[in-house]
Amino acid sequence: MAFLLPVHIRTMIAFRLKSLQSNGVANDGQGFLSEPLFVRALSLERKRAERSRKLFVLMLLERAEPRRDTGRDAVLNRAIPGILRSIRETDIAGWHRENAAVGVIFAELGASDKASTLAALRAKATGVLQSTLHAKDIEQLRITFHCFPDDWRPEQVSVARETLYPDLVKRDESRRVSKAIKRATDILSSALALTLLAPILVLVALAVKLSSPGPILYRQKRIGQYGVPFTCLKFRSMYTGNDPRIHMDYVKQFIEGRADGARNGNSTNKVYKITKDPRLTGVGRLLRKASLDELPQFFNVLRGDMSLVGPRPPIPYEIEAYDIWHRRRLFEVKPGITGLWQVNGRSRLAFDDMVRLDLRYATSWSLWLDFKILARTPRAVFSGEGAY
Repeated sequence: MAFLLPVHIRTMIAFRLKSLQSNGVANDGQGFLSEPLFVRALSLERKRAERSRKLFVLMLLERAEPRRDTGRDAVLNRAIPGILRSIRETDIAGWHRENAAVGVIFAELGASDKASTLAALRAKATGVLQSTLHAKDIEQLRITFHCFPDDWRPEQVSVARETLYPDLVKRDESRRVSKAIKRATDILSSALALTLLAPILVLVALAVKLSSPGPILYRQKRIGQYGVPFTCLKFRSMYTGNDPRIHMDYVKQFIEGRADGARNGNSTNKVYKITKDPRLTGVGRLLRKASLDELPQFFNVLRGDMSLVGPRPPIPYEIEAYDIWHRRRLFEVKPGITGLWQVNGRSRLAFDDMVRLDLRYATSWSLWLDFKILARTPRAVFSGEGAY
C-alpha cells in the first residue's frame, strides 16, 4: 500500500500547511498536525477525491464516552507515537478535534475493494493500540472509519458533516450571530409576505381549484440541509395522476449533461425544466411562468425548512444522479426560495453552473449578499426568462 499522493496534491497540501504555519498555526514538530492544519488537509483531500473519484479513508480514534474536561487527554496522547510509527509518509495524522479525536487520512489506497481495505486498516490500528496502550485504556477508546467518496444516501449527510466536513462545521460556528439574524429576517419577511399577498393567494387557490380536479396545494418531498427531508409546498400546476417518470428521466439526463433541448422545443439550449410539459394545466402553465406556484413556500420558510435565499431543495431522485461534488449543495447552506443562480439565468443554465453558483453563494455568504439577491429577484421573476 505504499502509493504516493499525486504531486500536485502533495504540493498543494505542503503549500497550505506552510501558509498556516507562517500565520502561527503549527503542528507539534513530530508530524502530528494541530486541529486547524488537519482540518485544512482533510478539506483539500476531500476536494481532490471529488474530482479523481479515488477513495480515501478517514480513521477517527476518540473516547467511547465523551470527557467532561477539555484538557489534555493522556490516553489519546499516549496512542499518538504508535500511530505515527505505523502510518506511511503519505498518510496525514493530526487532531480532528483538539484533545478529543485523533484523525488519520489514508489516501491512494490502491485497487483493493473497500471491504478489504477497511478490514486491513482496522486490523493494523487495533494492533498498534494493543502494542502501545494497556487493555483498560483501549476499552475507553473507539475507532471508526469513514470513506469518501462512498455509497451515499441523504440520511447519511448529518453524520458525514461532522466527520468529513469539519471545516464547514467551524464555518457555521463562526457565522452564528449572522445566521441568527438571517433566521429572524426569514421569519419576519415570510410572515409579512403571506399577510400582504393573502388576496393573491386566495385568487390563485380559486383558479387552481376551478381549473382541474385535485387538491389546491401540491406537497412534494424535498431534501433540505444535511439531508433532512421535508414537505415542500407549491400551488398545484399539474393534472393529478400524471406520470412522474417524465420528469425523473429528464432531470437525470440534464444533470448528467445528456438532456436533449430539441425535445423541449428548444434546439440550442438545455434547460433545467421541461419547457413543454404535457402534465401542466392551462392555469398551471401561467403560474409557472410567473413563479406564483411557489408562493406557498413562504410557509416552509416560516417553519424553518427553507430560507428566503439559498440553493433550491432537490427532489430525492435528483440526488441519485449527482456527481460527488454536487452533494456539497446539501452541506453548505439551507435551501431557499430564490438564490444566486435564479437571478443569473434561472433554468437556462447548465446544472454544473447552477451548482457552482450555489457553492459560490455558500462560500461568500453575507447578509448583504442576501439583500442583493432579494433585490434582483423581482426583475428575474417579472422578466419570465428561464421560467417554465
